[in-house]
Amino acid sequence: MKFTDKKIVLVGGCFDIVHLGHLTFLEKAKAKGNILIVLLESDKNISENKGKNRPINNQENRFKFLNKLKIVDKVIKLPYMKSDEEYLKIIKKIKPEIIAVSENDENWDKKKKQAKEIGAKLVKVTKTIPQKSTSRIIEIITESF
Repeated sequence: MKFTDKKIVLVGGCFDIVHLGHLTFLEKAKAKGNILIVLLESDKNISENKGKNRPINNQENRFKFLNKLKIVDKVIKLPYMKSDEEYLKIIKKIKPEIIAVSENDENWDKKKKQAKEIGAKLVKVTKTIPQKSTSRIIEIITESF
């Protein structure tokens, strides 16, 4: 996937309930290049990693929302993936120059390996913003009931 002489920045995630932390991350990632591509996790993957009550918004709704953001150039809905090799195949097709992550990305080591494999740079673009996570938002909402 090439966008003629444009620097591609790749990010991935759930983007379940989009909040300030997500927007800050996407803005800073986009600032590292010209084209911002988002790999959007499948519902099954989110459920397995975040819990049975997640995602709050299904992949189609998350896809529609992210597509409306001006800073996002392309959103790719990921199928359920069982291995890191499946992710790597997609990343190889996209050929990003930058893979952007946040400070405490739990998949740092995997992403570092993927970036090295395709000759991309792995870049931390944001710190984690305290109290600004989907899980924390859900906690606050459920505590109020």
